Amino acid sequence: MNGPDLIALLVTLKLALVSTFILLLAGTPVAWWLSRTEWRFRFLIEAVVALPLVLPPTVLGFYLLVALSPAGPIGAVTSALGLGSLAFSFSGLVIGSVIYSMPFVIQPLQDAFRAIGPRPLEVAATLRAPPLDRFFTIVLPLAKPGFITATVLGFAHTLGEFGVVLMIGGNIPGETRVVSIAIYDHVEMLEYTRAHLLAGGLLLLSFLMLTLVYRNRGFRMVSS
Repeated sequence: MNGPDLIALLVTLKLALVSTFILLLAGTPVAWWLSRTEWRFRFLIEAVVALPLVLPPTVLGFYLLVALSPAGPIGAVTSALGLGSLAFSFSGLVIGSVIYSMPFVIQPLQDAFRAIGPRPLEVAATLRAPPLDRFFTIVLPLAKPGFITATVLGFAHTLGEFGVVLMIGGNIPGETRVVSIAIYDHVEMLEYTRAHLLAGGLLLLSFLMLTLVYRNRGFRMVSS
């Protein structure tokens, strides 16, 4: 693997790590609320969360590019604050990846929280455990398989994203050039050996991560 491809790989891994961390941090309370609320219009929030599953990446990337550009609502605010435009920057890639991978993290967490049921929390409440203590000592341990699934799926999905990151970040070496874009560049230049190396690496990594998800699911079914 040559220098530019190695840099693209490092940018990709960094993007996946940062995006997954943010998704777990922000997605956990959202998933918990969705699994517990009885609000009649909850389906609207669930539809927003699931929207990236059906929305073409270029459509999402286009609207994010418009929003993050200096003339857009978000870009205008960041420019006024002296932060510059988020378009064609690593920060912009993170925003796009977080939005595009959102359902791959929130939905497994929501399912895991819902599977716990109300009984364990009701028992803890009778023992006068405060809500925050019940969440950290009961909910999080019981939802561990869901967190593993959400982490793996969110990370793996970010690794292979192409349309959104290309629209928002372009192809800036060392800044926004990720592995999927590097593969596209190699194919355009008929450098199939390099394309095979990068594509095969992503294929193997994705397979191993999905194996971890299904292995974890199998253990959970046996234990239950």
